[in-house]
Amino acid sequence: MAEIIQKDGTWTFDGDTVRIVPGRDKGVGLLRQTLGEVAVPLRALAGISYEPGRKAGRLRLRLRDGADPLLQVTAGRLPEASDPYRLSVDSDRAGVAEYLVDEVRNALLLEQVDPGSCDSYLLPGPAVPITVGAGDGTVAFDGDRVALDWNWTTEEAKRSGGPREFRLADVRAVEWYPSRGLENGWIRFTLAGAPAASPPPKYDPCAVELFGFKKDPLMALVAAAVALRLPHPAAPAAPPEPAPVPAPASALPAGDWTTSGADPVDHDALLRRLRELGELHQAGVLTTEEFATAKAAILGRF
Repeated sequence: MAEIIQKDGTWTFDGDTVRIVPGRDKGVGLLRQTLGEVAVPLRALAGISYEPGRKAGRLRLRLRDGADPLLQVTAGRLPEASDPYRLSVDSDRAGVAEYLVDEVRNALLLEQVDPGSCDSYLLPGPAVPITVGAGDGTVAFDGDRVALDWNWTTEEAKRSGGPREFRLADVRAVEWYPSRGLENGWIRFTLAGAPAASPPPKYDPCAVELFGFKKDPLMALVAAAVALRLPHPAAPAAPPEPAPVPAPASALPAGDWTTSGADPVDHDALLRRLRELGELHQAGVLTTEEFATAKAAILGRF
Protein backbone atom coordinates (compact mmCIF):
# COMPACT_ATOMS: atom_id res chain seq x y z
CA MET A 1 0.00 0.00 0.00
CA ALA A 2 1.22 3.51 -0.84
CA GLU A 3 0.24 6.50 1.30
CA ILE A 4 1.14 10.16 1.56
CA ILE A 5 -0.03 12.34 4.45
CA GLN A 6 0.05 16.13 4.15
CA LYS A 7 -1.64 19.11 5.77
CA ASP A 8 -3.61 19.43 2.53
CA GLY A 9 -4.91 15.88 2.81
CA THR A 10 -4.10 12.18 2.70
CA TRP A 11 -3.96 9.95 -0.38
CA THR A 12 -3.85 6.16 -0.06
CA PHE A 13 -3.61 3.55 -2.81
CA ASP A 14 -4.28 -0.13 -2.07
CA GLY A 15 -3.95 -1.49 -5.60
CA ASP A 16 -7.63 -1.05 -6.49
CA THR A 17 -8.68 2.35 -5.18
CA VAL A 18 -7.17 5.77 -4.53
CA ARG A 19 -8.72 7.11 -1.32
CA ILE A 20 -8.62 10.86 -0.88
CA VAL A 21 -9.26 12.43 2.53
CA PRO A 22 -9.15 16.25 2.67
CA GLY A 23 -6.96 17.87 5.31
CA ARG A 24 -7.95 20.46 7.88
CA ASP A 25 -5.51 23.11 6.74
CA LYS A 26 -6.96 26.57 6.13
CA GLY A 27 -6.01 26.29 2.47
CA VAL A 28 -8.39 23.35 1.93
CA GLY A 29 -11.41 24.63 0.06
CA LEU A 30 -14.93 24.42 1.48
CA LEU A 31 -16.04 22.13 -1.37
CA ARG A 32 -13.38 19.54 -0.50
CA GLN A 33 -14.22 19.72 3.19
CA THR A 34 -17.95 19.27 2.48
CA LEU A 35 -17.45 16.48 -0.05
CA GLY A 36 -15.31 14.53 2.40
CA GLU A 37 -13.56 11.28 1.52
CA VAL A 38 -13.54 10.30 -2.14
CA ALA A 39 -12.83 6.74 -3.26
CA VAL A 40 -11.63 6.64 -6.87
CA PRO A 41 -11.64 3.13 -8.39
CA LEU A 42 -8.67 2.28 -10.59
CA ARG A 43 -10.92 1.82 -13.63
CA ALA A 44 -11.98 5.50 -13.35
CA LEU A 45 -8.40 6.78 -13.72
CA ALA A 46 -6.76 8.02 -16.88
CA GLY A 47 -3.46 8.95 -15.19
CA ILE A 48 -1.58 10.50 -12.28
CA SER A 49 1.28 12.96 -12.11
CA TYR A 50 3.56 14.74 -9.67
CA GLU A 51 4.66 18.30 -10.40
CA PRO A 52 7.65 19.34 -8.24
CA GLY A 53 7.98 22.92 -7.00
CA ARG A 54 10.48 25.03 -5.10
CA LYS A 55 8.47 25.08 -1.86
CA ALA A 56 5.75 22.57 -2.59
CA GLY A 57 4.82 20.22 -5.39
CA ARG A 58 1.44 18.93 -6.55
CA LEU A 59 -0.03 15.50 -6.99
CA ARG A 60 -2.78 15.35 -9.57
CA LEU A 61 -5.19 12.60 -10.50
CA ARG A 62 -6.57 12.65 -14.02
CA LEU A 63 -9.93 10.91 -14.27
CA ARG A 64 -11.42 9.49 -17.41
CA ASP A 65 -13.80 11.85 -19.17
CA GLY A 66 -17.33 11.21 -17.95
CA ALA A 67 -16.31 9.13 -14.92
CA ASP A 68 -17.15 11.71 -12.25
CA PRO A 69 -20.37 13.79 -12.22
CA LEU A 70 -18.59 16.62 -10.35
CA LEU A 71 -15.95 17.01 -13.06
CA GLN A 72 -18.67 16.65 -15.70
CA VAL A 73 -20.66 19.66 -14.47
CA THR A 74 -17.68 21.83 -13.55
CA ALA A 75 -15.83 21.16 -16.83
CA GLY A 76 -12.43 22.33 -15.59
CA ARG A 77 -13.80 25.48 -13.94
CA LEU A 78 -13.16 24.49 -10.31
CA PRO A 79 -10.67 26.73 -8.49
CA GLU A 80 -7.48 25.01 -7.26
CA ALA A 81 -8.56 25.07 -3.61
CA SER A 82 -11.80 23.25 -4.49
CA ASP A 83 -10.27 20.55 -6.69
CA PRO A 84 -10.48 17.21 -4.82
CA TYR A 85 -8.03 15.58 -7.22
CA ARG A 86 -5.09 17.87 -6.39
CA LEU A 87 -2.83 17.54 -3.36
CA SER A 88 -0.19 20.04 -2.25
CA VAL A 89 2.99 18.16 -1.29
CA ASP A 90 5.85 19.54 0.82
CA SER A 91 9.16 19.41 -1.02
CA ASP A 92 10.68 17.01 1.54
CA ARG A 93 7.92 14.47 0.72
CA ALA A 94 8.55 14.49 -3.03
CA GLY A 95 10.00 10.96 -2.90
CA VAL A 96 6.82 9.60 -1.29
CA ALA A 97 4.69 11.35 -3.90
CA GLU A 98 6.76 9.87 -6.75
CA TYR A 99 6.48 6.41 -5.21
CA LEU A 100 2.68 6.69 -5.10
CA VAL A 101 2.68 7.84 -8.73
CA ASP A 102 4.73 4.81 -9.75
CA GLU A 103 2.42 2.42 -7.87
CA VAL A 104 -0.72 3.81 -9.52
CA ARG A 105 0.84 3.86 -12.99
CA ASN A 106 2.05 0.28 -12.65
CA ALA A 107 -1.43 -0.82 -11.59
CA LEU A 108 -2.98 0.96 -14.58
CA LEU A 109 -0.58 -0.83 -16.91
CA LEU A 110 -1.07 -4.19 -15.22
CA GLU A 111 -4.87 -3.95 -15.32
CA GLN A 112 -4.78 -2.42 -18.83
CA VAL A 113 -7.28 0.27 -17.82
CA ASP A 114 -8.77 2.07 -20.79
CA PRO A 115 -7.97 5.79 -20.36
CA GLY A 116 -10.70 6.79 -22.80
CA SER A 117 -14.03 8.40 -22.00
CA CYS A 118 -16.85 6.65 -20.11
CA ASP A 119 -20.50 6.33 -21.04
CA SER A 120 -21.58 5.94 -17.40
CA TYR A 121 -20.49 7.49 -14.11
CA LEU A 122 -17.97 5.45 -12.09
CA LEU A 123 -18.04 7.60 -8.93
CA PRO A 124 -21.08 7.92 -6.63
CA GLY A 125 -21.14 11.72 -6.50
CA PRO A 126 -22.12 13.85 -3.49
CA ALA A 127 -24.47 12.35 -0.92
CA VAL A 128 -28.12 13.41 -0.77
CA PRO A 129 -30.10 15.07 0.66
CA ILE A 130 -28.04 18.19 0.11
CA THR A 131 -28.90 21.85 0.74
CA VAL A 132 -26.75 24.83 -0.19
CA GLY A 133 -27.44 28.53 0.25
CA ALA A 134 -25.37 30.95 -1.81
CA GLY A 135 -25.89 33.94 -4.05
CA ASP A 136 -29.53 34.95 -4.34
CA GLY A 137 -31.07 31.68 -3.18
CA THR A 138 -30.96 28.23 -1.63
CA VAL A 139 -31.13 24.92 -3.49
CA ALA A 140 -32.22 21.68 -1.81
CA PHE A 141 -32.16 18.28 -3.50
CA ASP A 142 -33.33 15.03 -1.90
CA GLY A 143 -32.69 12.69 -4.83
CA ASP A 144 -36.18 13.16 -6.29
CA ARG A 145 -37.14 16.82 -5.94
CA VAL A 146 -35.30 20.11 -6.42
CA ALA A 147 -36.46 23.09 -4.35
CA LEU A 148 -35.34 26.69 -4.90
CA ASP A 149 -35.97 29.41 -2.33
CA TRP A 150 -35.00 33.08 -2.53
CA ASN A 151 -33.46 35.61 -0.17
CA TRP A 152 -33.38 39.39 0.19
CA THR A 153 -30.80 39.77 -2.62
CA THR A 154 -33.09 38.17 -5.20
CA GLU A 155 -34.42 40.39 -7.96
CA GLU A 156 -38.05 41.30 -7.21
CA ALA A 157 -39.28 39.96 -10.54
CA LYS A 158 -37.96 36.50 -9.62
CA ARG A 159 -38.82 36.60 -5.91
CA SER A 160 -42.42 37.59 -6.61
CA GLY A 161 -43.05 34.17 -8.17
CA GLY A 162 -42.31 32.52 -4.84
CA PRO A 163 -40.20 29.40 -4.19
CA ARG A 164 -39.88 26.84 -6.97
CA GLU A 165 -40.05 23.07 -6.71
CA PHE A 166 -39.88 20.47 -9.46
CA ARG A 167 -39.23 16.77 -9.79
CA LEU A 168 -36.05 15.27 -11.13
CA ALA A 169 -38.09 13.66 -13.92
CA ASP A 170 -38.78 17.18 -15.27
CA VAL A 171 -35.11 18.21 -15.33
CA ARG A 172 -33.39 17.90 -18.68
CA ALA A 173 -30.03 19.49 -17.76
CA VAL A 174 -28.16 21.23 -14.95
CA GLU A 175 -25.22 23.59 -15.31
CA TRP A 176 -22.87 25.33 -12.90
CA TYR A 177 -20.67 28.27 -13.74
CA PRO A 178 -18.47 30.18 -11.26
CA SER A 179 -18.17 33.93 -10.97
CA ARG A 180 -15.33 35.44 -13.00
CA GLY A 181 -14.25 39.03 -12.72
CA LEU A 182 -17.33 41.21 -12.93
CA GLU A 183 -19.46 38.36 -14.28
CA ASN A 184 -21.64 36.56 -11.76
CA GLY A 185 -21.93 32.79 -11.81
CA TRP A 186 -24.97 30.54 -11.59
CA ILE A 187 -26.50 27.14 -11.15
CA ARG A 188 -29.32 26.61 -13.63
CA PHE A 189 -31.87 23.84 -14.15
CA THR A 190 -33.35 23.34 -17.60
CA LEU A 191 -36.83 21.81 -17.47
CA ALA A 192 -38.75 19.87 -20.08
CA GLY A 193 -40.53 22.21 -22.46
CA ALA A 194 -38.38 25.22 -21.54
CA PRO A 195 -37.66 27.74 -24.32
CA ALA A 196 -34.33 27.40 -26.09
CA ALA A 197 -33.13 30.81 -24.85
CA SER A 198 -33.07 31.16 -21.04
CA PRO A 199 -33.32 34.56 -19.32
CA PRO A 200 -30.26 35.83 -17.39
CA PRO A 201 -29.82 34.01 -14.04
CA LYS A 202 -30.79 37.20 -12.24
CA TYR A 203 -34.33 36.83 -13.61
CA ASP A 204 -34.50 33.07 -14.24
CA PRO A 205 -36.82 31.31 -11.72
CA CYS A 206 -34.96 28.04 -12.42
CA ALA A 207 -31.53 29.48 -11.58
CA VAL A 208 -29.62 30.80 -8.59
CA GLU A 209 -27.25 33.66 -9.35
CA LEU A 210 -23.84 33.42 -7.64
CA PHE A 211 -21.89 36.48 -6.54
CA GLY A 212 -18.41 35.02 -6.09
CA PHE A 213 -18.49 34.34 -2.35
CA LYS A 214 -17.02 31.46 -0.35
CA LYS A 215 -19.98 29.09 -0.63
CA ASP A 216 -20.39 29.37 -4.41
CA PRO A 217 -18.42 26.17 -5.18
CA LEU A 218 -20.81 24.19 -2.97
CA MET A 219 -23.48 24.71 -5.63
CA ALA A 220 -21.32 22.52 -7.86
CA LEU A 221 -21.98 19.66 -5.44
CA VAL A 222 -25.74 20.14 -5.89
CA ALA A 223 -25.28 20.19 -9.66
CA ALA A 224 -23.21 17.00 -9.51
CA ALA A 225 -25.81 15.20 -7.36
CA VAL A 226 -28.51 16.07 -9.90
CA ALA A 227 -26.36 15.28 -12.95
CA LEU A 228 -25.57 11.83 -11.55
CA ARG A 229 -29.27 10.96 -11.74
CA LEU A 230 -29.79 12.28 -15.27
CA PRO A 231 -28.89 10.30 -18.41
CA HIS A 232 -25.12 10.29 -18.94
CA PRO A 233 -24.17 12.64 -21.81
CA ALA A 234 -22.18 9.88 -23.52
CA ALA A 235 -24.66 7.05 -22.93
CA PRO A 236 -25.68 5.22 -26.12
CA ALA A 237 -28.99 6.40 -27.49
CA ALA A 238 -31.88 4.00 -27.10
CA PRO A 239 -32.57 2.13 -30.34
CA PRO A 240 -35.61 3.47 -32.20
CA GLU A 241 -38.81 1.50 -32.07
CA PRO A 242 -39.01 -0.82 -35.08
CA ALA A 243 -41.48 0.32 -37.72
CA PRO A 244 -44.52 -1.95 -38.06
CA VAL A 245 -44.14 -4.38 -40.93
CA PRO A 246 -47.18 -4.38 -43.22
CA ALA A 247 -48.82 -7.75 -43.60
CA PRO A 248 -48.09 -9.45 -46.92
CA ALA A 249 -50.95 -9.79 -49.30
CA SER A 250 -50.95 -13.54 -48.77
CA ALA A 251 -51.80 -13.05 -45.08
CA LEU A 252 -54.89 -10.89 -45.65
CA PRO A 253 -58.23 -12.20 -44.39
CA ALA A 254 -60.16 -14.39 -46.74
CA GLY A 255 -62.60 -11.61 -47.59
CA ASP A 256 -59.76 -9.51 -49.03
CA TRP A 257 -58.99 -12.05 -51.76
CA THR A 258 -61.86 -10.81 -53.88
CA THR A 259 -61.71 -7.80 -56.13
CA SER A 260 -64.17 -4.99 -56.45
CA GLY A 261 -67.02 -5.62 -58.88
CA ALA A 262 -65.96 -2.47 -60.75
CA ASP A 263 -62.47 -3.85 -61.42
CA PRO A 264 -61.78 -5.80 -64.62
CA VAL A 265 -61.32 -9.52 -63.97
CA ASP A 266 -57.68 -10.70 -64.25
CA HIS A 267 -57.90 -14.48 -64.56
CA ASP A 268 -54.13 -14.95 -64.12
CA ALA A 269 -54.20 -12.97 -60.88
CA LEU A 270 -57.16 -15.03 -59.65
CA LEU A 271 -55.28 -18.27 -60.40
CA ARG A 272 -52.23 -17.02 -58.51
CA ARG A 273 -54.44 -16.19 -55.53
CA LEU A 274 -55.94 -19.66 -55.63
CA ARG A 275 -52.45 -21.18 -55.50
CA GLU A 276 -51.46 -18.89 -52.61
CA LEU A 277 -54.65 -19.83 -50.77
CA GLY A 278 -53.78 -23.49 -51.17
CA GLU A 279 -50.29 -22.91 -49.79
CA LEU A 280 -51.66 -21.00 -46.80
CA HIS A 281 -54.15 -23.79 -46.14
CA GLN A 282 -51.43 -26.44 -46.29
CA ALA A 283 -49.23 -24.37 -43.97
CA GLY A 284 -52.05 -24.14 -41.43
CA VAL A 285 -52.49 -20.38 -41.73
CA LEU A 286 -56.04 -20.78 -43.01
CA THR A 287 -58.56 -23.23 -41.59
CA THR A 288 -60.49 -25.51 -43.91
CA GLU A 289 -63.60 -23.33 -43.59
CA GLU A 290 -61.64 -20.12 -44.30
CA PHE A 291 -59.98 -21.77 -47.30
CA ALA A 292 -63.30 -22.98 -48.69
CA THR A 293 -64.93 -19.56 -48.27
CA ALA A 294 -62.04 -17.68 -49.92
CA LYS A 295 -61.79 -20.25 -52.72
CA ALA A 296 -65.52 -19.97 -53.48
CA ALA A 297 -65.29 -16.16 -53.56
CA ILE A 298 -62.42 -16.28 -56.08
CA LEU A 299 -64.06 -18.93 -58.27
CA GLY A 300 -67.13 -16.73 -58.37
CA ARG A 301 -65.05 -14.10 -60.16
CA PHE A 302 -64.25 -16.27 -63.18
